[in-house]
Amino acid sequence: MEEVFDDLDAAIGSQPPPVATAVALLGRLRRHLKQLTDITVADDSFPPSAEMTRLVERGVPLLEEPTPAGYRQAVGLARRLAYVTADLIEVLIEARYIKEID
Repeated sequence: MEEVFDDLDAAIGSQPPPVATAVALLGRLRRHLKQLTDITVADDSFPPSAEMTRLVERGVPLLEEPTPAGYRQAVGLARRLAYVTADLIEVLIEARYIKEID
């Protein structure tokens, strides 16, 4: 889970990600969001809340969006992925679907 927070910081921290790592960051953020989405909908006996569903629905188009060729567009997509991922983490921790790390 620590890697997720490092990637979130790289995408939405005070400094934009380096040009050389922007595409790799996009791939990692997509994997994180996909994994969290899978956790959200994994158990039919514990259906996701309306907020979880809203975040998953917001994230799906971002997962499917092609990787932009330009750096600024790639950073923009990384930030959108990071915000949805961070919000989903927060909601999943509150609902005890995942554990908070210290």
